[in-house]
Amino acid sequence: MSREIKDLTPDTQAKCKKFIERCKSEGIDVLITCTYRSVEEQNKLYAIGRTIEGKKVTNATGGSSCHQYRCAFDFVPIKNGKAQWANEAIIDKCGSIGESCGLEWAGRWTRFKEKLHLQNTQGLTMADLKKGKTLA
Repeated sequence: MSREIKDLTPDTQAKCKKFIERCKSEGIDVLITCTYRSVEEQNKLYAIGRTIEGKKVTNATGGSSCHQYRCAFDFVPIKNGKAQWANEAIIDKCGSIGESCGLEWAGRWTRFKEKLHLQNTQGLTMADLKKGKTLA
C-alpha cells in the first residue's frame, strides 16, 4: 500500500496537490494515508468486517476500487499534530475542498460513505476502468 502522490495518475497527482494546498490555505493540514493499493491489499481490506473481525472499511473487492487504477486517495486532517479521524466538521470541509479541486468526494455517496476518500475518475465508470480505459 502506498502513500506516495507520485503513484497516482498525473491528473490525479495534480488534483491531490491542489487539494493539499487549498486545505493548507484554509488552515487545515492533511496527511495522505493511501494512494495506490494492490488487488491483494484491497481484498484484505474488504475482508475486514466480513471474514476478519472489525468494522467494514470498504465495499470494494480487489480490482473494483479506484485505488487499483491510481485515481483515488485517502486522507486524514491533522490538527495540532493529531489525526482528526472523527472530526466531522473538518472532514466535511476537506471533502468540499476536494470537490472544488475537481475530485469526487465519497462522503456524498449514498450506499457506503467514505468521508476520507477522494477520487478522480474523469467520468469513467468502474466497468470502463476494468476494460482497460485509462485516464487522460
